[in-house]
Amino acid sequence: MGRLTDWVLAHRRLVVLGWLAVAVVGGVLAPTTIDRLGFDFSTPGQPAYEANQAIVEAVGTGGGVDPLVVTVALPEGATVAEARPELTAAFERLRQPGWRVATPFDDTPGADVLAADGTAVALVWPPAVEGPAPYAAALPQLEGALQGVTVAGAEPVVTGTPVLAEGGGDERPIIVEIALGAGGAIVVLALVFGSLLALVPLLVAAVAITTTFLLVLALTTVTDVSFIVQYLVGLIGLGVAIDYSLLVVMRWREERAAGADDLTAVRTAMTTAGRAVVFSGVTVAISLLSLVVLPLPFLRTVGFGGLFIPLVSVLVALTLLPVLLASAGRRLEWPRRRPRGAESRTWHRIGTTVVRHRWISALLATGVLLLLASPVLGIRLGSPEVSATATGSSPAATAFQRLTADGLPAGLARPVEVLTDDRAAAVEQLAAVEGVAGVLAPAGEAWQGGGAGVVDVVLAEDPSSTAGREALTAVREAADGLDGARVGGTAAGDADSVQAIYGNAWWVLPLVVVITFALLAPALRSIWLPVKALLLNVVSIAAAYGMTVWIWQEGHLTDLLFGATATGTLTFWVPVAAFSFLFGLSMDYEVFILSRIREGRDAGMTTDEATVHGVGYTGRLVTSAALILFLAFVALSTVPVVDVKIFATTLALGILLDATVVRGVLTPALVALFGDVNWWWPRRLVRGRSTPA
Repeated sequence: MGRLTDWVLAHRRLVVLGWLAVAVVGGVLAPTTIDRLGFDFSTPGQPAYEANQAIVEAVGTGGGVDPLVVTVALPEGATVAEARPELTAAFERLRQPGWRVATPFDDTPGADVLAADGTAVALVWPPAVEGPAPYAAALPQLEGALQGVTVAGAEPVVTGTPVLAEGGGDERPIIVEIALGAGGAIVVLALVFGSLLALVPLLVAAVAITTTFLLVLALTTVTDVSFIVQYLVGLIGLGVAIDYSLLVVMRWREERAAGADDLTAVRTAMTTAGRAVVFSGVTVAISLLSLVVLPLPFLRTVGFGGLFIPLVSVLVALTLLPVLLASAGRRLEWPRRRPRGAESRTWHRIGTTVVRHRWISALLATGVLLLLASPVLGIRLGSPEVSATATGSSPAATAFQRLTADGLPAGLARPVEVLTDDRAAAVEQLAAVEGVAGVLAPAGEAWQGGGAGVVDVVLAEDPSSTAGREALTAVREAADGLDGARVGGTAAGDADSVQAIYGNAWWVLPLVVVITFALLAPALRSIWLPVKALLLNVVSIAAAYGMTVWIWQEGHLTDLLFGATATGTLTFWVPVAAFSFLFGLSMDYEVFILSRIREGRDAGMTTDEATVHGVGYTGRLVTSAALILFLAFVALSTVPVVDVKIFATTLALGILLDATVVRGVLTPALVALFGDVNWWWPRRLVRGRSTPA
């Protein structure tokens, strides 16, 4: 580390110009990168995916894309029977070449499921296109066909998951979320530094983010990359880069306050805090490898994209940051000329209190975490219930709310699609399944092709609800009894995704834990400190899951915080993706604290004294860094996509819990409890002393 720092300081102009060039190119090409991101959540090789592919090949529509739901809510007093002529004429306008349409008046036994006393709906499957809006090409055509149409004075409204998922048309560039996160970060940094030095971590973050976008652009040339990556790069990249910069800059200030000159302070900061940054970045990168090895393409790209974030942030912090501090650090200490003391009195008192009452602190903190984690025992994975996305007062949301209020089945928006050689037998057998509201099998070429035909099973409940999931399972079991029948649709795809991630990849967690332990043990020269750190990470993440289940799945505070309703399930990819990021980010703070405790111990302090020393010197750093990340995740939660909101909630709660209850209380309490056991290290493994942060 010392040699790298010396080389960087000896080539300052080259380093600055190199990073400036990369950052400018990355910034200019960032819109191109975003345009090339994909929206494919498919699971190749899974039964539902293969069925959906076969459905599209046979009839050209549907499969992995839900239908549009054209709703006509009649005025009070009007009935579907009375308005049938007008409704029939209106729905006939929907029959475009190549489109699949189901109406309440089709000559099929289950058609009555599409009408109630005051509401009638038609399901429409136009050909889909790739991108965030699969019916972008069809919607204008559909709306044109319905232009000027009224039924008993009521106008048809188009709703359904493809429309609701677009957030009511509230689209905005990622720069908005980055600006929100950066605004919160600059406030925290201004309070921490009280000088223009607060701008340095932001500058480092800007370089890291634009560089990462450039690497993601290169990745898009060899594989499809999920649109989720842009939010991770923009906001997690912001927080991580600032965290690493904060650690180095605060150590640099500490050395200067102790009397070191600028260059000596930089070298000391890099050989101590810089080393911790390397270990932290590698730990985050390793945790993200858990996504790379999963059998879902879009999660792999999230893993690769996320992998760039800590590695680039570390590289910028180790090269550009020391140049900035050595060249302009002293001049940026304005208006505060005298740096604040490195040790926080508040955190020194907290550390002293926790160590003095270690048993009570450990038991209380553990009790709180277990209580918060308890809702995770009831976790359900899938896609959010449609009612959770149909919130607000947009026409699409209001239309969906009205059709369910009028008694139409909640499963209308996500029917189960079955491709079969014998449609009549499929209708008879599937209609008898408990939890099925009706089976649609209209006649016509749009519903048949290649010797097979499609029937759509409408569940009585949303397929993401408990009852809906049970009905879906029953439909798939019943379809197994039909020769050649294949079950598709988005709900079946969700079930397969859950199985692919959590049923076949159980070995990923132990793999990440073992590799992380192998890195941390030599770094801390301890066997039990890494074990404790890993266990605390698991408990902390479980508590974050539990709170997310309580808020989103069960619906507590969802309306107050997000203006939404309970989702009934958590998006299937959120827990594994959140684990990958939280595991690494939480370990950052653990490394910061334990490294400083190790430093105190190496200086001759007792375990209790070293623990108070470590908390006193890192408490403010960890709190500030966690607050910046928390604000970045709050900004992420404003993205108008429910899946992203759930993901952001899990990350924000995980970081908040980790920096307060876990690292502020439980970590020092357990270190004090273990005493000298913390420092046990097999003599044959000793390779000299490493320098902690």
